[in-house]
Amino acid sequence: MIIRLMGVAALAIAAPAYAETQVIHAGRVITAAGSAPLGESTITVTDGRIVSVTPGRVPAPAGATEIDLSGKTVLPGLVDMHVHLSGDPGGDFWKEAVEPDEWGVVVGAKNALVTARAGFTTVRDLGSARDVGFVLRRGTAEGMIPGPRIISSGPAISIIGGHGDVSGFRPEVNAVLDAGNTCTGPEQCAARVREASKNGANVIKITATGGVLSQQGRGLGQHFTDPEMKAIADTAHGLGLRVAAHAHGARGIEGAARAGIDTIEHGTFADAAAIKAMKEKGTAYVPTLMAFTGIRDRLGKGVYTPTVEAKVRETLGTIGKALNAAHEAGVTIVFGTDAGVFEHGRNAEEFAQMVELGGMTPTEALASATTTAAKLLDMENEIGRIAPGYSADIIAVSGDPLADIRTLEKVDFVMVRGKRIP
Repeated sequence: MIIRLMGVAALAIAAPAYAETQVIHAGRVITAAGSAPLGESTITVTDGRIVSVTPGRVPAPAGATEIDLSGKTVLPGLVDMHVHLSGDPGGDFWKEAVEPDEWGVVVGAKNALVTARAGFTTVRDLGSARDVGFVLRRGTAEGMIPGPRIISSGPAISIIGGHGDVSGFRPEVNAVLDAGNTCTGPEQCAARVREASKNGANVIKITATGGVLSQQGRGLGQHFTDPEMKAIADTAHGLGLRVAAHAHGARGIEGAARAGIDTIEHGTFADAAAIKAMKEKGTAYVPTLMAFTGIRDRLGKGVYTPTVEAKVRETLGTIGKALNAAHEAGVTIVFGTDAGVFEHGRNAEEFAQMVELGGMTPTEALASATTTAAKLLDMENEIGRIAPGYSADIIAVSGDPLADIRTLEKVDFVMVRGKRIP
């Protein structure tokens, strides 16, 4: 009898879980940027994956959940390639000395939900306190925190005293807050990449130039040397990781591209030589135009220190110029916003700036946040399209984003990995 009961229990454990099927009735479907939109269609999702996209309104099978989006345009979930989930805009820099890293998980959980509600079903979190981004990544993956799929770098790798290193305090306070993320020389920089990989990074983030919001006043020019950046890129690629470089100054952008860095973030002062290097090396550009909206909104209001305000003013006359030039040159453009420098949830406002300032078409802008972003993440067979076999990352809007890109600023329905975001 005992043997028989044990056998029954084993069979119960081995039995497959009940398949959850959802049927979406869509009024119109953009299966992928650049593809002709479909009319009324039925999308079937089982256990978090798209099973079929069928013309017309198809009756749902018994037991399936029906979702009526018959008055909406349904399209793939959006990808933001540059966010900081654990940060909010305008915070006093000195709070870095009083708030524990764990607080970033609380802030990040809040922002993960806000970001998903805005239609962004995958994000690349580029720069957070140690373990914070990784904890948020696991929380959304396991369904404990509602939010997007998260690709996380952990802390950015920086030069000593550069953007990404703690500064603005007494030396002894700087030393206590040191995250161990700085390096000098190719060998040590390679070691930092290996450490980041060991600790769980999906992507490597470096600060190739000075930054606007850090307290160091050393300008926005190149920080890492060319050999240091090459060591970083070569080591990361050997580990199967891509590298994203925060870069404002032209020579830092050019140096990062020639070193084999995969993406340039911001690219504020990219000139002809920098753009030529990006094109020749296949370096993608993540323009983060909304970051400039965030800092402009807070300029002159006592939010920033005089050091930071001076750097803010240095950047504001250039917004969109580098994107326009890079787009004309045929550089790959990928959607990213730097959310956290402005309020999370406003991410889709980047689209209009890409079109109005960067010279992109609505279709190109949408592709930058779907198919192009998915390819750069090596996830082109997982996200960025509505097609059988893909993850059910689906959003719906009223209107036509290919005619009016601002339509994406108000999202009516979001599904991430087959789970509806409340």
